[in-house]
Amino acid sequence: MSNPFDLADQAAYAAWRERKLDTAPRRIEDILVALDDPRRLAPAERAALLERCATANMAIYGSNTVGDPDKEIPRQLGRQLGLKRLDSHWLTDEDAISPISVRGAEERSERREFIPYTDKPIRWHTDGYYNTPERTVRGLILHCVQSAASGGENQLLDHELAYILLRDENPDHIRALSRDDVMTIPARMDDNGVARAAQPGPVFSVDSAGFLHMRYTARTVSIEWRGDGATRAAVAALVRILAAPTPWTLHGRLEPGMGLVCNNVLHDRAGFSETPERRRLLYRARYHERVAETTVIAAG
Repeated sequence: MSNPFDLADQAAYAAWRERKLDTAPRRIEDILVALDDPRRLAPAERAALLERCATANMAIYGSNTVGDPDKEIPRQLGRQLGLKRLDSHWLTDEDAISPISVRGAEERSERREFIPYTDKPIRWHTDGYYNTPERTVRGLILHCVQSAASGGENQLLDHELAYILLRDENPDHIRALSRDDVMTIPARMDDNGVARAAQPGPVFSVDSAGFLHMRYTARTVSIEWRGDGATRAAVAALVRILAAPTPWTLHGRLEPGMGLVCNNVLHDRAGFSETPERRRLLYRARYHERVAETTVIAAG
């Protein structure tokens, strides 16, 4: 079978690359879908979200849930899009959905040590890059309850396009970033010792269904790269590509009632400022599945 991600299969790659670039969105409006209630998608709404995720690995939605703080919004939305297995970890709530905010009664104090729970900018990354392979984060929903008074914009880039840009520059970059030990997240320690073991893994991998997955963070601390020249060249090329907007780098800010549904694409976040009346709150749901066609189970 042909495989566009096999460096030896140039014909398959060329055909896939042509289709990908022909259909890749260049404006945030190209992936925008208007929803009534994400908890109960109409067939056309669901089809539009699935189509955009199949083409661009992501969709942005607006909805009539402005001001609604219901945490069931991302959960029920995910179930209708084939997202069922939530990634639960020590910083999520008991329902495995994380409220992303700087402060508030719902925030546990230990979260404040991590950048997503501050007003600081976050560099390019995919979610869950520190997870073990069996807990790979393939799907992601971000739902905005309240935006900040200013700032907090996101850049989005389909990881398949980042792959194309790197492979076109030099296939050796892909070869280096596909090694099983190219990027290691050091162990996390707590008062009892090792809370999470060191986690090595590739940047680019292909799952059993043939889909490309990317595991990446632009952080320069708490990360260890393989020490050879090929890795250094590949990482430098990726950093350079992400530093300059590509024709497919999408820009936008989630406002109340809006959200992002994606196959864990590359994204960043600008810093932001709050006022007592405008404190940013997003719900984040991470999943072990990709967005996919599935039998719809009506919300209860």
